[in-house]
Amino acid sequence: MVQTKEQPIVNPAAVYAEKFSALERDVKQPAWLAPIRRAGLARFTDLGLPALHHEDWRFTNIAAIARLPFLPALTPTDGATAGSLNDFAFAKLPGAKLVFVNGHFAPKLSSVKKLPPGVKAGSLAAALVSDGAFLEKHLGRYAQLADNGFGALNQAFFLDGGFVHVPAGTVVEEPIQFVYVSTAQQNGATFHPRNLVIADANSKVTILESYVSLGGSGYFTNAVTELFAGDNATLEFVKFQDEAADAFHMAAFHGEFGRASHVNVHSFALGAKLSRNNIRTKLAGEGLECILNGLYLTRGEQLADHHMIVEHAQPHCASHEYFNGILDDKSKGVFHGRILVRPIAQKTDAKQTNKNLLLSDDATADTKPQLEIYADDVKCTHGATIGQLNEESIFYLRTRGIGPETARRMLIHAFAGEIIERIQHEPAREELDKLVWERLEANPHLAERK
Repeated sequence: MVQTKEQPIVNPAAVYAEKFSALERDVKQPAWLAPIRRAGLARFTDLGLPALHHEDWRFTNIAAIARLPFLPALTPTDGATAGSLNDFAFAKLPGAKLVFVNGHFAPKLSSVKKLPPGVKAGSLAAALVSDGAFLEKHLGRYAQLADNGFGALNQAFFLDGGFVHVPAGTVVEEPIQFVYVSTAQQNGATFHPRNLVIADANSKVTILESYVSLGGSGYFTNAVTELFAGDNATLEFVKFQDEAADAFHMAAFHGEFGRASHVNVHSFALGAKLSRNNIRTKLAGEGLECILNGLYLTRGEQLADHHMIVEHAQPHCASHEYFNGILDDKSKGVFHGRILVRPIAQKTDAKQTNKNLLLSDDATADTKPQLEIYADDVKCTHGATIGQLNEESIFYLRTRGIGPETARRMLIHAFAGEIIERIQHEPAREELDKLVWERLEANPHLAERK
């Protein structure tokens, strides 16, 4: 029997520093950005990539990512056409659309029109040139010092991403889309998208962010999104991740929300061999309401991880987190959620729920909801469940004349529907409902009795 030698883990100090030198030499940037990038590289040198002995990563082994050759896509490449994007989620929805191919803005595939006066939506790289003074006040402010090596790498190596600024009192009726398309066939091709969304006071906007593939293979997406919602702003952010089956997806979402704002953030993780979303939100103004909502569907040997910290930094705020997972075959779901209530945050109302539905005896889920409370007048709850379909519920439906296979389908769709129905933007909600339905129906185990 011939044994193959496992690919060794790369030497970060040598490989990453060399690539960073090439980036500094070849990429144009404002003077104020250079020290931010260097700080990111220094932070990465200190932290390295996370390992299983790190408490926040003990259920998620990223050794496969560490073994990838680190090949940042510093120059634009082709491989996508307007027609090739038509079958992706949200493709037919109206509104502005910013398309990025292999991490670089594709103006010919993008459409930015009919935006209200003063609203800016475009490439972050272009905004660094045209609106550098504005970006200097915001870029890196909400993500601040990266709390893990992946965030630090993005800070050092990001090239482009979506940028949206909605001025005070402005309502954007149609959604603004960020569409990230991979066509990379090179193992270890790495993209570092950086998104910045600023919704000023009394504004309203919906952002739809998609990560999809046109046959890419063995690539790595490492994204960071910074989001600010001003006082009394209404903002909905929907992330849809459907990367290639052998791709890797790491993402961080950092949000800061103002007084009396209403913010809904949704995460749908369907693709990638290994994916993780690090969600950090700061409830920085009184009387605001925030909903964090997510669904992950996994098959084969996929792993989907959501790691979340919700910081209540002011009184009279409400946060509600709902995350459901449907896991099949030998796949794995991970959820780690922490509600952090500061001493000043009296009258906090916080709820956190994680539910996992196992369609296979070999599927696993690790869940750790937590409360960390330093105030004494709060209402906080958390809970988690892991299990298979409830036989009593199936029996109840069968007594109504519904067959066992149909009963199982109804219960599974309802389980996913709990998450989907919280999307406020109706066309996006209907689109995802249809897509998740089709994805579930394509699963041959859906109606099997365990």
